Amino acid sequence: MKKRQVVLKSGRSSSTSSSVIRNVRYGECQKNHAANIGGYAVDGCREFMASGDEATNGALTCAACGCHRNFHRREVETEVV
Repeated sequence: MKKRQVVLKSGRSSSTSSSVIRNVRYGECQKNHAANIGGYAVDGCREFMASGDEATNGALTCAACGCHRNFHRREVETEVV
């Protein structure tokens, strides 16, 4: 899943303005499924895929592994335009 956020920043003078574009992508799942027995095991889910539409509870649940989006590694790419 890829999200795009645009942030506009303006300097003190009116002629100086810049915009920052942030692309957020959620990579592989980092959830430890064997934590309760003292081990370490991940399920191998390679990328977050939302199981529902945007602004629903399904948008935060991965369709591939069923875990919450917070367990997936977050990658942020920032561009200054």
